[in-house]
Amino acid sequence: MVDLVLGDDHTIFVDALVATLPRHGCRIVGTADNMAGVVATVREHQPDICLLDRYFGDGDGLNVIGEILNAGEHTKVLVLTADGDVQGMRDALGKGAAGYVNKMCGLAVLGGAIRGVMDGEVVVEMAASRAPRLAGTTDARRLATHLTARERQCLRMLVDGAHTTAMAKQLGVAPTTVRTHVQSVLTKLGVHSRLEAASFAMRHNLLDDERMLVAG
Repeated sequence: MVDLVLGDDHTIFVDALVATLPRHGCRIVGTADNMAGVVATVREHQPDICLLDRYFGDGDGLNVIGEILNAGEHTKVLVLTADGDVQGMRDALGKGAAGYVNKMCGLAVLGGAIRGVMDGEVVVEMAASRAPRLAGTTDARRLATHLTARERQCLRMLVDGAHTTAMAKQLGVAPTTVRTHVQSVLTKLGVHSRLEAASFAMRHNLLDDERMLVAG
């Protein structure tokens, strides 16, 4: 069983998770409805994972990720939120969260995310409804203009078939940073896997576009 602390100020939502997550191999050891309470509950129960909402009545939950990690010796933070903002996802992972899951993804996805985090993965699951529906290459290249220079480098490496370790070595960054960049590429392009991202780039000739060749 995975021990969880739930940090969320929506009582009905918390009650639903308390009732259903045990079916997914989780044990709820504590709940809290404000940021200070989340930190205190993690410190008391030392859970495996803290499921953390994005917004509370007393502020942005991302601001206490560091405190939660300090309070729980082995605790990992999985942000569970209705917020689908890509920058919010990147900020959460940058502050040390092990995952970012949209509440619209459903319990099966959340259960998979919890297992992934426990296996040491960095997990991001955005709501499928936010994935763009593409009409053609013009739309694809419009999406690609939202990629940062570093994300464009990662996309090229995905097309070349590089794995996380090789990408990290070439870029001079940690593997977790590479995973964050790659997940951002998937989110911005509206695809769901590295293979799909590579195929998408090849199909729409994204790497032949000068805008995609800017050095990072």
